[in-house]
Amino acid sequence: MSGGTVALPEGLLEAGLWSRVEATATASSVRRAAERLAIELGMPDRRVADLAIVTAEAAGNLVKHADQGMLLIRAVRTREQAGVEIVALDGGPGMADVAHAIGDGHSTSGTLGIGLGAIVRQSDWSDLHSVPGKGTVLVAQVWPSAAPEPAWASGLTRPMTGEPASGDAFAVREAQGRHQVLMCDGLGHGGPAAAAAHAAVHAFADAPAGPPAAVVEVLHRKLNHTRGAALAVAELDADAGVLRYAGLGNISGTLFGADGTRRGLVSLPGIAGHQRRQIREYDYPLAPGAVLLMHSDGVVDRWNPADYPGLLSHPPIVIAATVLRDAGTRRDDAGVLVARLP
Repeated sequence: MSGGTVALPEGLLEAGLWSRVEATATASSVRRAAERLAIELGMPDRRVADLAIVTAEAAGNLVKHADQGMLLIRAVRTREQAGVEIVALDGGPGMADVAHAIGDGHSTSGTLGIGLGAIVRQSDWSDLHSVPGKGTVLVAQVWPSAAPEPAWASGLTRPMTGEPASGDAFAVREAQGRHQVLMCDGLGHGGPAAAAAHAAVHAFADAPAGPPAAVVEVLHRKLNHTRGAALAVAELDADAGVLRYAGLGNISGTLFGADGTRRGLVSLPGIAGHQRRQIREYDYPLAPGAVLLMHSDGVVDRWNPADYPGLLSHPPIVIAATVLRDAGTRRDDAGVLVARLP
């Protein structure tokens, strides 16, 4: 497989590429898109070949078993390297015994049954959560060299049906010891909404290290040239056992305790960049193992973790993917961010 510059679908290097996978031809095109992204990122030929196997098996499983199967391809990065992440979602029959299903030789469609085992072997990191009757979420990453630990925070966005770009966005940063996350929803839909959300992400990355209220104040000033956005910034302080939270507009935040407790977080009315009465920061107890979930209004609040046994113990990306699959609407941009400190 040769290197060099390869034309990529718009957005594949940044937000990623969502594909509905229902036919073999679509599965093949998804595999080729993953290969092109890996080549563009400069991954070695051997790892590009491994990624092709992972993507082909994940997409093939969607074709054979899934109901409304979707697959996301996107770049993932650390300071040292860039890799490719595959997120496969389906509303299929699900699996009661995931460990057994991963073992080679298990098949429900008359095939050799090596798909999930091949994904685990060829990827550098993978995780899977499945509930009978609800479907399966599979996440796999391929890196040029040794894979990093799963990220402490991750998220997903998906544009509304008919739009090429999502007006929702998220960001994660560690600034002078502060673990902070941003979830934002650009006003409206399409390109202008996406531009506002991207402006918020860039401003968040460049903002001076400070508590969430101070960061939201910076974002409010920086977004005055855009149509504006709803947004919220959270800071997880494990040493102090505190979650600090500040928001403007209809970003929903919920803190799930390891003991099953659930607490909603307060955002104030307003539009960052245009309207605000005040910016206030609220503190909440942050117990070990607590999970922070933030999402735009394209995700309904009726999601209940009790319906997904064991899910909150999985990495943030798997939780985010499950919520997006089952609570995200098609009539609006949808965005989910999940954070949990080690």
